[in-house]
Amino acid sequence: MGLTLCRWLSDGHHRKKTSSSSSSSSFHSFSVTPPIRLAVLLDTPPVPPGHPRSQWSQTHLSPNLKTCSSGGCVSRDRVEQSSDGVRAAVGVVTGLHIWEVLWETQHRGSHALLGVSTQKCPLQTSGYTALIGGDSSSWGWQLSTNRLCHDGKEAGQYPKGGATEVLRVPDRILLVVDADAGTLGYVVDNCFLGIAFTDLPKGSELFPAVSCVWGGAKICLRYLCGMTHDPPALQTLSRFSVRQHLRMNRIHVAFPPAVRRLLLNTTDETL
Repeated sequence: MGLTLCRWLSDGHHRKKTSSSSSSSSFHSFSVTPPIRLAVLLDTPPVPPGHPRSQWSQTHLSPNLKTCSSGGCVSRDRVEQSSDGVRAAVGVVTGLHIWEVLWETQHRGSHALLGVSTQKCPLQTSGYTALIGGDSSSWGWQLSTNRLCHDGKEAGQYPKGGATEVLRVPDRILLVVDADAGTLGYVVDNCFLGIAFTDLPKGSELFPAVSCVWGGAKICLRYLCGMTHDPPALQTLSRFSVRQHLRMNRIHVAFPPAVRRLLLNTTDETL
């Protein structure tokens, strides 16, 4: 996405996509064209590490979960017959926001859910069940079955489009929350998979959240970027349009420094 193109512009050449690109992904056929605000945001370089929204809460989590010193990762103790959840330390009430979640596929088990919750969602219970999506104040995607969960019920298959088999969700997933519209979606292998939920409560603080049952599981959270409900600025839209054109047509240009800084959205005078 944006980071790939930024590196290309900085280096002065286009790097080939890796094998994890959307063109070689099983999710490619389920990719949905994102709305313009989301498309611009997906093309935006991430904020620096250490953002307050990049931390799991050290108080709103199961006693079987432990956060690392930076707060960006949480790990589960090797206990049995327990479902354990955690919320992010900082939620959102307005705006469009993207988080990156890293969760190794072999460390998920039978009930691995990624989604959002309010502060009312329970974060620990006995047995193995879906905590995130298990009540009316949380919404989750069951990664091992591709099923959506809300209010203790399954809410359909995701991505939508008639998948006949369970798709293997890779280690890296992007969580897309539009608090203004009350929607939740996901990006996998650079593919926006469309809106998963449309009934998120507007005006309530929403937190990225996970629940897991796998002993030793480690889940890392990073806030990438966000924007307000206002339309993107003309300069932002112009930058996005040029970058899209360059990427689609594989154009190689020796940009003047000022143009390079504009396209990279940076003030670094060394570029």
